[in-house]
Amino acid sequence: MHRWINSLVTLAILTCLAPSLVKADEGMWLLNNLPESQLKQKYGFEPTPEWIERIQKASVRFGNGGSASFVSPHGLVMTNHHVGADAIQNLSSAEHNYMRDGFYAATHAEELKCPDVELNILMEIRPVTDRINAAVKDGMSPADAASARQAEMSAIEREAQAETGLKPQIVTLYRGARYDLYLYKRYTDVRLVMAPEDSIGFFGGDIDNFEYPRYNLDISFFRAYEDGKPAETPNHFKWSRAGIRENDLIFISGHPGRTRRLYTVAHLKFLRDTWLPLILNCYYQREVAMLQLAARGEEEDRIAREDLLYVQNGRKAFTGMLTGLQDARIMAQKIREEESLRKVWTGKNGKEDPWTRIESAIKEVEDWYPAYFLIENRRTGLCRTQSLAMKLVRAAQERAKPDSDRLAEYRDASLTSLELDLFSDAPIHMELERVRFQDGLMRLARILGADHPAVVDALGGVDAATRATALLGGTRLADVAERRRLYEGGLEAINASNDSMIKFVRDFDKHGLALRKRYEDTFESVETEAYADIADARFTKYGENVYPDATFTLRLAYGTVKGQREDGRSVEPFTTIGGAFKHAEAHKHRPPFDLPKRWMDGRSKLDESIPYNFITTNDIIGGNSGSPMLNRQGDLIGIVFDGTIESLVWDFQFDDRHARAVGVDARAIVEALRKLYGAEALVKEMTGSTSRMAVAR
Repeated sequence: MHRWINSLVTLAILTCLAPSLVKADEGMWLLNNLPESQLKQKYGFEPTPEWIERIQKASVRFGNGGSASFVSPHGLVMTNHHVGADAIQNLSSAEHNYMRDGFYAATHAEELKCPDVELNILMEIRPVTDRINAAVKDGMSPADAASARQAEMSAIEREAQAETGLKPQIVTLYRGARYDLYLYKRYTDVRLVMAPEDSIGFFGGDIDNFEYPRYNLDISFFRAYEDGKPAETPNHFKWSRAGIRENDLIFISGHPGRTRRLYTVAHLKFLRDTWLPLILNCYYQREVAMLQLAARGEEEDRIAREDLLYVQNGRKAFTGMLTGLQDARIMAQKIREEESLRKVWTGKNGKEDPWTRIESAIKEVEDWYPAYFLIENRRTGLCRTQSLAMKLVRAAQERAKPDSDRLAEYRDASLTSLELDLFSDAPIHMELERVRFQDGLMRLARILGADHPAVVDALGGVDAATRATALLGGTRLADVAERRRLYEGGLEAINASNDSMIKFVRDFDKHGLALRKRYEDTFESVETEAYADIADARFTKYGENVYPDATFTLRLAYGTVKGQREDGRSVEPFTTIGGAFKHAEAHKHRPPFDLPKRWMDGRSKLDESIPYNFITTNDIIGGNSGSPMLNRQGDLIGIVFDGTIESLVWDFQFDDRHARAVGVDARAIVEALRKLYGAEALVKEMTGSTSRMAVAR
């Protein structure tokens, strides 16, 4: 989740994915494999096909990293403020700072079109495991088998796109044991309807992040358009009028990004000792660079804010994850689980056991993994213009190949999303670019060493600041028309270009492509087959009704509204609107505890007893931000925006004795919209009273 995780984790962990042992409300469940017997036995709840279909088609995957939901029949989408923050920031300017001041469109005509937001709605799921596995022939090496699977996936996606007109995605489940084809309806005309001030969307800032109690109105509203009109969305979540109480059953439908609960002990140790330290090394340096930029002035603070919040959140998140993996009790539990599964493994075609194969593959990549990570990982990108140049160069190279031979993100099925990003007219701030690029070049040199071949090419014989200034001064990629010209011109246009950033990528990208192929052939191909075998061992031991690791695809989690104990005291599950004012007063209204002027001036209008934020035992992770929180009827009672400190370890194991998901109560959303933001028309649309006015008042 965007604001995700922190601090010490001292948990005795339950075994994951083992229904016979799980005593809590564990699981990020596939909609085509729900734990129906567990729900019936524990809660007396039986989901109907109609209930499941509405959950599926009213849930929205928002952009590249969050969740959302339809909350009216007219394309109205609710998500978190922090999920929509990139779009809000892109629509802002020095004259109209919507991040700082908030935004509300009283009519459709006033809604602001977002430059590059894509919404995905899952329409259909098709099993394709047998067809993909049939492409792998006896005697193939892991690398050749991976190529065969990729070619078959490409063929399946092409056929499905031609047949349905929907966006296809092959989803790898259980890390390679199962494959499903997901078919999505896409919306790319997305418009901002309402966003509160970021000071209330992220009230308490970095200090309160991942803590509880909380007092955040972390919401924003967008609208999906189709053919220039608000989209018709008959599958949407109705707004609950009843509210919720402690111990109520709650469902969360969203798109958790990634969990690693199937990982072997050797793989978790690799995360602990190599991967997480690399990430944190990058985040620490980038945070300092963003803080220095933000300190220069009001406009610099505005353009740096979203980057800074993202990096600060990541720094806390990954620090917490590292702390969790350094807890010997967690690793001891994983060792016991692994030993239990090894006893089930009976061998397969004379191969080594899968745990040994993964450990051997990790040893093969350890020495050069930092270079692969720094050059190919999305978290370590140098700057926006360099990323655009890389996509343009690779798109030209890949589109010249047969679809089945391309990198996955350049296959025909993915090109519409790629083009949405390439041709976005979101502003590119060159001073922010300079800071990002200089920081990225310094990071490469600092971690890999100045004599590394990739660093030599990246710096071009000068220091990072000089190189960044020169390359950014000679690029025209901030111009959408120039990007479109290069994309449509293909390899001929790319090879003839004198653009400084295109030339940089042409020289530098050989390192990334070589490292990527080496990593895929050496590690990922082995990983896929080994984890498929481990998943088979789990199926043998526990049966088929187990949930896979998260894959940023639609899942359903169930739990209850429940308080927690912290430092020997009980923490109630609900906070109130009045508590936000008391929290601000306790901190003397100093940032980040300064409520917006709108809130201070309008305090007397509010019912301060209304529940504001609340906590549940639902199993969530990053990517669930913006997920709808639903009651038994499937009506909306809140929206996920965070997890508590203890929920960090859910990336690897689940335990709900202390950890909680955190949401904004639907009752507080309505109260604030009506009494502080003058958004009565929006409230009426959500609650079903009437549709919004289509003309200016």
